[in-house]
Amino acid sequence: MGWEPVRRTRAFEDVIAQIERRIAEDGLVVGDRLPGERQLAEQLRVGRSSVREALRVLETLGVVASQAGRGPDAGAVLTARPAAALADLLRLHVGLSSLSMREVAETRMMIEQWAVRHAAGNVTPGHLDRLRAALARMDRAGSADEFVLHDAEFHLTIAELSGNRLLAATMHALRATVQRHAVEAVERLGVTDPLMDDHRRIYEAIASGDAEEAAAAIADHLTRAYPDLRDPADPTGPADAPDSAGTPGPADAPDSAG
Repeated sequence: MGWEPVRRTRAFEDVIAQIERRIAEDGLVVGDRLPGERQLAEQLRVGRSSVREALRVLETLGVVASQAGRGPDAGAVLTARPAAALADLLRLHVGLSSLSMREVAETRMMIEQWAVRHAAGNVTPGHLDRLRAALARMDRAGSADEFVLHDAEFHLTIAELSGNRLLAATMHALRATVQRHAVEAVERLGVTDPLMDDHRRIYEAIASGDAEEAAAAIADHLTRAYPDLRDPADPTGPADAPDSAGTPGPADAPDSAG
């Protein structure tokens, strides 16, 4: 067997690695402030979206806390020193690229049905704003890649809303693999209108606090995007999807009340 080309990292992974290195080399301690988003983007020569995504991952892992403000008050605040789990997360992110579409779909079905049930009971006005903004950007998307970029933002917000940081971090780690398969799914469907209808249904269920409807909407959405999940005996329903009684998930994770 011959050697294969080395896979390039995504920009936000490099941003995370640089932030982690600077924390270690500069001796930053809890309470110290990182440069603002614009300043980091200019210094690292990447888009602000890459910096924003890197900070969201670090915030999910409890390494930084976002801080609104301008001038000296801008920038995230260090809340914990990066642990080995951060490096493990990045390795997971890179290592999942060889998964099959069915493996990705089954994993998403298990994770996202659990997440959306808890998101429906844990919703905040800020998260609803983010979900609506992602919907609007999906609606204006001019290509499958652009649509899926904002689709990922929608689903990652739901994962964060679940209240389980490990689940949200896992979804961030899955992002590249999910995006690759999602683009294929959009291109296969040829239109995005049915997917937009699915997303609006998911949003409405979360906004109204209807956990079971939200889980059913996620199941129907993923089954539309990934036909391999359909039961051959029932081509209209996602029989392979775990039901509410048997959904694997972090059973001991904090629920919406805790």
